[in-house]
Amino acid sequence: MGLSLATAEKWVERWELQQQRYAVDREDRFTVIADVVEHITAGRTDRPLILDLGCGPGSLAARLARRLPDADMVAVDRDPLLLELARTHHADAARYVEAVIGEDGWTQALGLDRPLDAAVSTTALHYLSADALHRVYGHLAVLLRTGGVLVNGDHLPQDDAVLAEVAGCVGRRRAERQRALAHEDWGSWWAAVGEDPELADLLAERRSRQPSTGTVGGAARLALSDHVRLMRRAGFERVGVVWQYGDSHVVVAIR
Repeated sequence: MGLSLATAEKWVERWELQQQRYAVDREDRFTVIADVVEHITAGRTDRPLILDLGCGPGSLAARLARRLPDADMVAVDRDPLLLELARTHHADAARYVEAVIGEDGWTQALGLDRPLDAAVSTTALHYLSADALHRVYGHLAVLLRTGGVLVNGDHLPQDDAVLAEVAGCVGRRRAERQRALAHEDWGSWWAAVGEDPELADLLAERRSRQPSTGTVGGAARLALSDHVRLMRRAGFERVGVVWQYGDSHVVVAIR
């Protein structure tokens, strides 16, 4: 079921553009995540081991691989189509694993041979419920070495409704100034994918495994304070925000 490189390049490039509609200062957020991981892994004598959660078509994994060429990367996602795009377009960036984050056996499916130095995610964990997210953060606390780091970049609203609206407005105005809203949206991207015959088998497999994932969203989005609380409950001693623009945050939790 392999794809041609040309097809993978086409759809990954279009993915990168449509994602700019949703992630304020997306490239800066990627850079901050890489800064944190590089800082935490500096001075390691062995190869750092990094886990990318909800990797999609490999956007973050590819950037981390370029920044940290001596690291070993494992990237996990539940979507067979996005994973095939990653395997084809970013083949050397990571070892890709198909698993449903948080479900029974997902950590065993990763095939890790040593503790993680870092676990990273960007705009991928917000679909999880509070209970599921607590389990996942708990699993990651076990998988990470002492001193290892969990870095989550996502849109995380404030508790206060008025402040949340103000932060959302700041993000929207930034996106307008950057002309990010001119790009196709999530729904249009998937509709176009459905018209590519080379992706037909992967799209059918995706629909059979996860029929409800064709739209943005999922569980009600948890607030920033909820994530911080759940990380602390899971066993992370130091938790805090290291970057923010509007409601887009990079949250760091150190084991």
